[in-house]
Amino acid sequence: MRADELFTLPPSLSRFAAFFAPDAPPWTWVAKIGTALKSVPAKDFLPRKDIPSGVHIEGSVYLHPTVKLPPYAVIQGPAWIGAHTEIRPGAFIRGNVIVGEKCVLGNSGEYKNCLLLDGAQTPHYNYVGDSVLGQRAHLGAGATCANLRLDKKNVPVRTPAGKADSGLRKLGALMGDDAEAGCNAVLQPGAILGKRSAVLPTIAFAGYLPPNTLAAAHVEIRHLPRLE
Repeated sequence: MRADELFTLPPSLSRFAAFFAPDAPPWTWVAKIGTALKSVPAKDFLPRKDIPSGVHIEGSVYLHPTVKLPPYAVIQGPAWIGAHTEIRPGAFIRGNVIVGEKCVLGNSGEYKNCLLLDGAQTPHYNYVGDSVLGQRAHLGAGATCANLRLDKKNVPVRTPAGKADSGLRKLGALMGDDAEAGCNAVLQPGAILGKRSAVLPTIAFAGYLPPNTLAAAHVEIRHLPRLE
């Protein structure tokens, strides 16, 4: 499976393009996030002067001047937050986080070693760890990207070609462009959601969900109509 079957790095994050090859397996993008941030010169992590007193910032953090900041949050670098993104109250950004334009990092959400492409929405009480969210991907309230197996072994991934070892002990979700996970859904470690696929609320989904399909109760998969 190629990364460009799920998502495309947008122009807003072109400075990181060398680290996120479109023909690479999508789970390898997760392992490249920290390396991509290390490539940013210190001078490019320009500090903003309009930080609310309740927003605590540690380490190397870039916040575009148009990023909407809340009254209180914790942002630990390295982190790169793109234009017109909204950070809501209580967000906890734990480092190795890259966010594109017009995203939402929601209230009481937690983010660690993740890549959010333009328009990704995580508005309420979400955990996003070791994951990639495609353009306009959306997590409903309370939806979680689980990233660690109970036995602590490497996370396997399932693709149309079969099962593979990601080589990663921690791997969350890989959500394609326009993919959705409903309220209180749990995307199990290594879950892959194809473009414009959806997992219904409260479902614990594991494995691979093809594009334009819906995962309902008991992991039933239904085809969604294509948009003209």
